[in-house]
Amino acid sequence: MYNILICDDDKDIVSALDIYLTSEGYRTIKAYNGREALKAAEQNEIHLILMDIMMPELDGIRTTAKLREDSNVPIILLTAKSEDSDKILGLNIGADDYITKPFNPLEVIARVKSQLRRYTSLGGADRGPGLLTVGPISMDDSAKQVTVDGEPVALTPIEYNILKLLMSHPGQVFSSAQIYEQVWNDPAYGSENTVAVHIRHLREKIEINPADPRWLKVVWGLGYKMEKGSV
Repeated sequence: MYNILICDDDKDIVSALDIYLTSEGYRTIKAYNGREALKAAEQNEIHLILMDIMMPELDGIRTTAKLREDSNVPIILLTAKSEDSDKILGLNIGADDYITKPFNPLEVIARVKSQLRRYTSLGGADRGPGLLTVGPISMDDSAKQVTVDGEPVALTPIEYNILKLLMSHPGQVFSSAQIYEQVWNDPAYGSENTVAVHIRHLREKIEINPADPRWLKVVWGLGYKMEKGSV
């Protein structure tokens, strides 16, 4: 049985999430501010945290940062539509995903299952050498294997090497020429179309919606980057 920590200062939201999750067989632990969440995480074995951003005493952003000092347990932020900047900050400091309020119960359960599947497939806190993780995407370079939400993804050698380059430097923008020179080991004359085709194929394999990618981003006029996520 998985233990899920729910942290939100709105008791109605905590109660609703408790109903959704217990009906799926999860055990829930409740907290109503960041300090209570930290205490609960110390006293219990937690497998996933649902964390509100705006809370009294200690908000979700600072709580996430504190948790990330010694834990890689999945954290899903609960956010309002007006909290986009906080949402991005939360992802940058180590949150794994976010759900915007008001939320659909089916979406909550789907996100929770996805994060738990990825977490357990990686052996929880055991992140061995050569393992790269950005959001739901994981690369075990020693085994030359890529998974998305714990499911294996078949990549060509070129696609694999492009992904490895970008995942090794999350947030850093690489031009098409830089990608071509490092992956193909050749001068990058007329390389833009070649790189773009491989990026498109790569997105089709690792993104939920390749037309609106969340992780492998284009920076117009500059190149491509991997968004920072859980690392």
